[in-house]
Amino acid sequence: MIIKQFQDKPLAHYSYAIISEGKMALVDPARNPTPYYKYAEENNAKIIAIFETHPHADFVSSHLQIHEEKGATIYVSKLVDANYPHQSFDDGDTLKMGKITFSAINTPGHSPDGITIMAKDENNKHAMFSGDTLFIGDVGRPDLREKAGNMRATREKLAKSMYHTIQNKFNHLPDDTLVYPAHGAGSLCGKNMSTDPSSTLGEERASNWAFKKQTEKEFVDTILMDQPFIPSYFGYNVDINKTGAENFDKNTNSIPIKLEVKSLPESSLIIDIRDEADFKKNHLKGSINIMARNEDDKIETWLGSIVNPKEKFYLVLNSINDKDEIIARIAKIGYENQIEAIVTLSDNSLQKSETFDLEHFKNNEDAYTIIDIRNKSEVAEGKIFETAINIPLNELRESEETLPTNKPFVVHCAGGYRSAAGSSILQKNLDYATVFDLSDAIKEFQD
Repeated sequence: MIIKQFQDKPLAHYSYAIISEGKMALVDPARNPTPYYKYAEENNAKIIAIFETHPHADFVSSHLQIHEEKGATIYVSKLVDANYPHQSFDDGDTLKMGKITFSAINTPGHSPDGITIMAKDENNKHAMFSGDTLFIGDVGRPDLREKAGNMRATREKLAKSMYHTIQNKFNHLPDDTLVYPAHGAGSLCGKNMSTDPSSTLGEERASNWAFKKQTEKEFVDTILMDQPFIPSYFGYNVDINKTGAENFDKNTNSIPIKLEVKSLPESSLIIDIRDEADFKKNHLKGSINIMARNEDDKIETWLGSIVNPKEKFYLVLNSINDKDEIIARIAKIGYENQIEAIVTLSDNSLQKSETFDLEHFKNNEDAYTIIDIRNKSEVAEGKIFETAINIPLNELRESEETLPTNKPFVVHCAGGYRSAAGSSILQKNLDYATVFDLSDAIKEFQD
């Protein structure tokens, strides 16, 4: 049994290819199917099966496109009530592929329709592809399906389901069962995931908090505590994945391009993904600066948290050379159809941000209105400025809170990345105000 793990670093997403005797199965494939096609070619293997552990909230899967282009059968729980061609795969169902036998375990908890895919080879080697049920060091959050999908369930009900899944569903499996999750540290589908890409069931039984002896109430209280925020796009992606996404290549290659732009239609939503230094020197009025300089800048998460599903926007790039990579990243959350046009800016002086006097701020904090855009769970661990007003970044555009306008604003986050977006949002909302970005100077104020 050959298992290949694919990693999407910005979304902390893992997908898998399993090969036996010239046949290949995929588990939870990412939006762009090309890497799987290349891997199949390299190994002279035919893709015959795609397993979807559940309708994903944080990324769009390519399962339907792979089915249409390769003829592979999609296997998913009947509980999903999927709107694409598929074969139901639930408790007791099996698939033989070469020397591997795949089977399903219904494992509700993260979602009511989640399954874990088991693979066993001729040597009795076991591997489990646990989706968003069992992570390394954690389990999937139970609060994403209250407003999305055909099977809606309260977080309390799903938390109880997760307790019983962990307590009872894997007891028949040996300790040396390999555990391959759909996500790792950095994903918003859990809260305390390890950076390790895989584990064994024995290691998880010994170290994962969810396997410790505890009452249902203790488990539920722990799993519901301090879960991260839910981005706007999560419910939208559940719905896309339940139906099947449009063709990746067709969608990403059909977006209009506008070069050396000096202006855009009034009231347009403009997302500028350039470095904050370039943005501050020259940008279109009202632009929101969500940086995408490298894989560490999570454009997928923050675009999908700040911009609502189906909300149209213009996308400002540093160079047309960046087009393919950035569009591919945006397509991962299904937002490529929302792009009005890809834009590069004219060399003309457009608008620049006010220069921030850090020393004046250090000596006169009370002369500024400080806006803390960290998440509520971060603020609960300690405020950086006692007088700061907390409005999380994902709520900033929609915030109805009345802000004092008699002082300049200073926006900060925890490390400097989010404050570029936050300060540009606040400047757009309060066109008459002076807004400064504390940026990475926030580190000078932290213990």
